[in-house]
Amino acid sequence: MPSKRTARIGALTVAAVCSTVSAVVLTTPAHADTVHIRDIQGTTRISPYAGQAVTDVAGIVTGVRTYGSSRGFWIQDPNADDNPATSEGVFVFTSSVPKVAVGDSVTVSGTISEYVPGGASSGNQSITEITKPVVTVLSSGNAVPAATVVNARSVPGVYTAAGDTAAGGSVNGLTLEPKKYALDYYESLEGMNVQVSDARVVTATDPYTELWVTVKPHENANRRGGTVYGSYTSQNTGRLQIQSLGATADFPTANVGDELTGTTAGPLDYNQFGGYTLVANQIGALEAGGLERETTQKQSRSELAVATYNVENLDPGDASFEEHAAAIVDNLQSPDILSLEEIQDNNGAKNDGTVAADQTVQKLIDAIVAAGGPAYDWRSIDPENNKDGGEPGGNIRQVFLFNPERVSFTDRAGGDATTAVGVTKVNGKAALTASPGRVDPANTAWTTSRKPLAGEFVFRGKTVFVIANHFASKGGDQGLTSQYQPPARSSETQRHLQATAVNTFVKEILATQKNADVVTLGDINDFEFSGTTKLLEDDGALWSAIKSLPKSERYTYDYQGNSQVLDQILVSPSIYKGCDFEYDSVHINSEFNDQISDHDPQVLRFKP
Repeated sequence: MPSKRTARIGALTVAAVCSTVSAVVLTTPAHADTVHIRDIQGTTRISPYAGQAVTDVAGIVTGVRTYGSSRGFWIQDPNADDNPATSEGVFVFTSSVPKVAVGDSVTVSGTISEYVPGGASSGNQSITEITKPVVTVLSSGNAVPAATVVNARSVPGVYTAAGDTAAGGSVNGLTLEPKKYALDYYESLEGMNVQVSDARVVTATDPYTELWVTVKPHENANRRGGTVYGSYTSQNTGRLQIQSLGATADFPTANVGDELTGTTAGPLDYNQFGGYTLVANQIGALEAGGLERETTQKQSRSELAVATYNVENLDPGDASFEEHAAAIVDNLQSPDILSLEEIQDNNGAKNDGTVAADQTVQKLIDAIVAAGGPAYDWRSIDPENNKDGGEPGGNIRQVFLFNPERVSFTDRAGGDATTAVGVTKVNGKAALTASPGRVDPANTAWTTSRKPLAGEFVFRGKTVFVIANHFASKGGDQGLTSQYQPPARSSETQRHLQATAVNTFVKEILATQKNADVVTLGDINDFEFSGTTKLLEDDGALWSAIKSLPKSERYTYDYQGNSQVLDQILVSPSIYKGCDFEYDSVHINSEFNDQISDHDPQVLRFKP
């Protein structure tokens, strides 16, 4: 997933952001008597005063941000108009620690700017700000304008209007319809004091002191407290990010399903890491929901258990080996075959040409044994140095662990970082030309990305082909709150090519042996309803087994308030047509603030 933080980009005038708005800058200040905050905000996302100087804009200070690269304060006009499309609040960017306090009555002179968090290339919406401010405090201790209540009734069910095709799909120039569209509703409150009450947590507290709640407790809810993401065309409108203007130590440490009871209130901001954000100066009391980590069912003697688990850049210097081992032994019940993603080389991110990962893998196997699990054997192929993406120097790759007491690996020489594995026929059945081997590694689909690892296993005398994957990430995609609607998903172009390559290889196996058992699994980095998955499933060669679960149970990852699928196990017709399998998304990480990986492992049990 995209990086959580980058440096603040300098404020951009709207001319650099939206081609549909003039770049004219007025040199004559607008008269204070005629310019209220609502006039500055206007009825679209772009201020009609962008680039202009304004004087003596009046308001009450509702929040002060003294930290980070976006220091400043929010002011709000206590005398609102009757137009729901015009916000009564605005952010004043000071760059240094502001010298005002909540409750101050102030006038501000400065220049109106449209700042785009993440820069214009991000596609994000802009924030209307007063920059280069000259601030006059008129009085202190005034009542703060009452917070606007944000709840299930106030937030529309429709997410957004389609962007203006004449403006490249941007919604920036469209008149806000806050009673019709959720994004317009939030935009109409930009900079204003807002509040939520008794809000359920739908993304746990992260290392950046933020969490997500929903104001719509029944919106695509799952039994563990999250909000499930199930369609590009049906967004979850009740999600809202919560940050704090207070001390980091006072921020609640929450899991999914917990609740912020009472009132959480503060200015409504917009940032590049999730869009609309309630920056709280009052946070409700945390009430624990009692969420517990799941444990899957133990496979029977006649069942083969195959699992996938992204262990998030695991290298020998990490302190999480014991926890990962306990998860594999206790929560996953020691699967027979385990595909691991993001195993780093023996010295992690040290960029010195090391590609071997035997020490990383052995340390995990030893920890599994110490936790009471089996003495796994393993197979993998070292990548070329810095050719497979991920953290520079880390050389992440997929690794097969397998329990030799339950399953055997069929070794065939010839597999290396650059040689493509093929399919041949041996005694009338499909066989790999190299095991382990890499699928089509020279294909440009795998540029700066992990190449699939194919292996041939035998369980109770029957051959099972397993293909371990880690597709290209979603980095570079426009956010759900982008100014472009629908947002562009540029990263899926590479995943589509990758899915086609894997599907083609699976078809080669099935063309050689129609009833071959093929399991394709890993961090697909895309949803079960995505074009990527459809291409993997093309012509019925595979089927994503997570779709055997109820829709409310389909998630492996929690991002910006959405419980969603990134990790998948896909199976060939010989497995899915008989429906004689069990699938489990084992929720041990994604919903918890103390996660050891951001992914939940997946387990498939079936009888070959």
